[in-house]
Amino acid sequence: MRILVFGKTGQVARELADLCAIRGIEAAFLGRDKADLSDPDACAAIINVTDADVIINAAAYTAVDKAESEPELAWLVNAGAPGAMARAAKARDIPFLHISTDYVFDGTGTVPWLEDDETGPKGVYGQTKLDGEKCIVATNVAHLILRTAWVFSAHGSNFVKTMLRVGAERDELSVVDDQRGGPTPAAAIAAALLEIAAAFHTGRGISGVYHFAGTPALSWAGFAEAIFEGSANPPKINRIRSDQYPTPAVRPANSVLNCAKIKRIYGIEQPDWRIALKDVLTKLEGQT
Repeated sequence: MRILVFGKTGQVARELADLCAIRGIEAAFLGRDKADLSDPDACAAIINVTDADVIINAAAYTAVDKAESEPELAWLVNAGAPGAMARAAKARDIPFLHISTDYVFDGTGTVPWLEDDETGPKGVYGQTKLDGEKCIVATNVAHLILRTAWVFSAHGSNFVKTMLRVGAERDELSVVDDQRGGPTPAAAIAAALLEIAAAFHTGRGISGVYHFAGTPALSWAGFAEAIFEGSANPPKINRIRSDQYPTPAVRPANSVLNCAKIKRIYGIEQPDWRIALKDVLTKLEGQT
């Protein structure tokens, strides 16, 4: 199985590269220098000549707050490019796997979101990601859209690394406690994508939108406390409301995703983020 991955330096792309190397899977990873998602036609042109068996789009415009002031660019990267890539993949009869987000929902309520629940993005980022989903589905390509949330790893920028950095500088940290979600290890996302890619490659893939996030769910403040658990000199975590930490883009209060469908169709279990967090913290300690 040969895989073409759009993305190279992001959290999931890095984990995909490591996992492909371990498993001996032939994969090509395209960074921004080779595949600029702000140029959808150029991305489609790459697919027109690829010899890959499966395409994974692990690249996106993820600057949630900045998207509020750059809606056109965010739309090109998150919707225009995936749509163009999906059309090209459809023309070549190549399955197309794409990562989406919990931000497609409005974040209300307390019940975990199902794949067919009504969407209602509160900001530009979420809207462009939802538009990307619609663009992909409209092509009728063999596809899988994987909605996930709260991604973390030893790579790139994420909540775990931010907490460790600021926690080393301060005795107290104020962290939002009224937003709940399931922290998701990027390594688990990569493993799920490779398993699903293999299913499509062997004719067992079932197209659609699927949810995949870590368990158990908790708040950002709870996650912060877990990050510092066992630390020699942990900062005090002050639990605050979202309105005490205003941001340009509104964050969903409820980001918990129901992941029963992906288990039922593909047999993929939700990852326990607590186990993955220990591994990530060990890797980060080794980098210091």
